[in-house]
Amino acid sequence: PGYYSVFLEDYKIKVELTASYRAGFHKYIFPKSEKSYILIDLEHGIQDKVIDSRIEIINNTTVQGYRRSNGWAKDHTVYFYAEFSKPFNSYGIVNYKNVIKDEKVINGKNLKAYFEYETKSDEVILIKVGISHTSLEGAKKNLLTEIPHWSFGAVRKNAEEEWNKQLSLILVDDKNITKKKIFYTALYHAFLSPNIFSDVDGKYIGMDGKIHKAEGFTMYTVFSLWDTFRALHPLFTIIDAKRDEDMIKSLIAKFDESGLLPVWELASNETGTMIGYHSVPVIVDAYMKGIRNFDVKKAYEAMKKSSMQNTNGLDYYRDMGYIPSDAEHESVSKTLEYAYDDWCISQMAKALGYNEDYKYYSERAKYYLNLFDPSTNFFRPKKNGKWIEPFDPYMVSRDFTEANAWQYSFFVPHDINGLIKIMGGYDKYEKKLDELF
Repeated sequence: PGYYSVFLEDYKIKVELTASYRAGFHKYIFPKSEKSYILIDLEHGIQDKVIDSRIEIINNTTVQGYRRSNGWAKDHTVYFYAEFSKPFNSYGIVNYKNVIKDEKVINGKNLKAYFEYETKSDEVILIKVGISHTSLEGAKKNLLTEIPHWSFGAVRKNAEEEWNKQLSLILVDDKNITKKKIFYTALYHAFLSPNIFSDVDGKYIGMDGKIHKAEGFTMYTVFSLWDTFRALHPLFTIIDAKRDEDMIKSLIAKFDESGLLPVWELASNETGTMIGYHSVPVIVDAYMKGIRNFDVKKAYEAMKKSSMQNTNGLDYYRDMGYIPSDAEHESVSKTLEYAYDDWCISQMAKALGYNEDYKYYSERAKYYLNLFDPSTNFFRPKKNGKWIEPFDPYMVSRDFTEANAWQYSFFVPHDINGLIKIMGGYDKYEKKLDELF
């Protein structure tokens, strides 16, 4: 963790990469050549389209710029500031395949740049790259603060120590090395996101497009909450409470900036991906475990506001007690997950002494019952108050989210005893659970 190496067979170049929190460190070991090149490519990304980009040659060892794109995040800008350990002999900027020489600043949508060297055998060229989502100045400050020197080995060692510290939050004693590798690889994956989003001085770009400052906490991004509320955030509450606390403060800040808690946030963009309002269980779970160093009243206000929107079938859910299949995509999954989120709000209301809210959200938490069909023992979609026919519990249909009725018919985590009861008792429930597996 914190180090990667690859040999580029075509060019006989060895690449080594390491990182600090907000900066990357590149190490290239070149063969003997009169024309060795390093490239910067701002055109190619993952599932996004470049809106604007910029490359600026400050001098023969320093380059900066940015890449603004539209993709999963509708407006996503990454600024960079790069320093080269060896001055380049020449450079060129490529815009729409047109090579432009001697220009120091170019904006465009298809930018690349090349930097030419004459290298000796096994010559090392280092590049340090700071990144920021706020500004060029932020990228520069991040780099100069976190990697002020040119020791690749020191940064690599520090990254290794940081990851070892993180992975040591759980200690496994097992003589089977393969099992330990599997476990710690999974734990490593668990800590890859959410990502740090604020600069070293606390500045970050908010959901409102303005620059804010995180005071007393680290701002995070990439809250894929449908993916993480079930297990990842509960894990954080147990082994890394401070980080989870910062993530909750991040969620509340995003509420301040946008008016709603995030559903699936990326680089201060609400992507609207997936279902539910699962910032709620992340906050409630932490509160119930004693992680409370955040604005609890504001968090509660934010949770209630998320539950009272008229989007994504919530208006039907509130009025009818379920979401009709013809009114909203993924109607069964949304109904079940809203019911769970509402139960979480009810528990928070109870803990804070809001008795009327507790009663109201406790009733909404029972709405899962309205889509249960006792004749099949499955949750099913409804249209015009009737079950949709034909019904195939194995089918991944428009009424379920990346799943089918078999899988979602066990999603009542807040009332397992109630689910057992409507399925006909413990023995029938156990048998159905075995059938699922």
